[in-house]
Amino acid sequence: MGILNITPDSFYDGGSFYDNDAELRLEKACARGVAIEAEGAALIDIGGESSRPFSRDISEEEELARVIPVVKLLASRLSTPLSIDTKRASVAKKALESGASWINDITGFSNPAMVELAVGAPCRIILMHMQGRPATMQIAPHYPRGVVATLLEWFEERVESLIRAGVKEEAIVLDPGLGFGKSFEDNWAILQNLALFKELGLPILIGCSRKSFLGKSLSATLAVNIMAHMAGVEFLRIHDVKEHREALGVVAQMQEVATHSSCPV
Repeated sequence: MGILNITPDSFYDGGSFYDNDAELRLEKACARGVAIEAEGAALIDIGGESSRPFSRDISEEEELARVIPVVKLLASRLSTPLSIDTKRASVAKKALESGASWINDITGFSNPAMVELAVGAPCRIILMHMQGRPATMQIAPHYPRGVVATLLEWFEERVESLIRAGVKEEAIVLDPGLGFGKSFEDNWAILQNLALFKELGLPILIGCSRKSFLGKSLSATLAVNIMAHMAGVEFLRIHDVKEHREALGVVAQMQEVATHSSCPV
C-alpha cells in the first residue's frame, strides 16, 4: 500500500507533493501517484491531513480541496485501487464517488456517519486503533492491561459492532496503529505478537514506514516489514514502494528455492 500524502507537513517527504497553488499541487500529487503504481504498489492511500504526533486538524473544506481532485484524476488514469485516508465521513463519501474504493479511518470508525457510509458503499475498510488524537496521542500513552490484550479486545468488540451495523466481515482489514498512541515498547510488543492478531481471522495491515520508533530509517522499516510479511501480514503501508518490492521479491525467491530444494541425508 503506497502512501501519497498531499500535505505541507509530511514527516516523510516534507511536503514534496504539496503546493499552495491548486493546479501545481494536483500535478505534483498525480505524478507521484503514477510513480507509486509504476513502482509496484497494489493499493494507493491518499491523505490530505497530517496525522503525525502533535499535528492539528485542518478544515473540511481544505481537506476536500487537497484530495478530491487527486482522487478523480488518478482514478481516471490508473488501474491500481485507491484508498482515502480520512476521519471525516463527508470526505470519504466524496472520495468514493470520485473513484476510491477503500476507506482508511484512523479513528476506528468511531463516527456513526462513517459506519453508515461503510455499510452502504461497496468498499473495503481499514479499522485502525488509536489512543487519543494526533495532537495528544504521544503524551504518555498507557495501557494498564498491556497493549496487546487491550487491542485484541478492542478489535473483537469493534468488528462485532461493525458487522451488527451491516458492514460485511470480508470488507474489514485490521490495523493495530503503530505509533498512534503507542510507546516504543508498545510498538515492539505489537510486532512481537502478530500471530495473536492473525488469530482474529481478518487481514492485517501494518504501517511502520519511517516511523520514529525505527529511527525514521528505511533499512529498519524494510527489516520490520519483511518480518511482518513472513508472519502472514497481508498489507504493508509504506512510503518506499520500489525498495520493498525488490526486498520482498528476494524473499519470495528464497522461499521458492526452499520449497523445491532437498537436503542430502
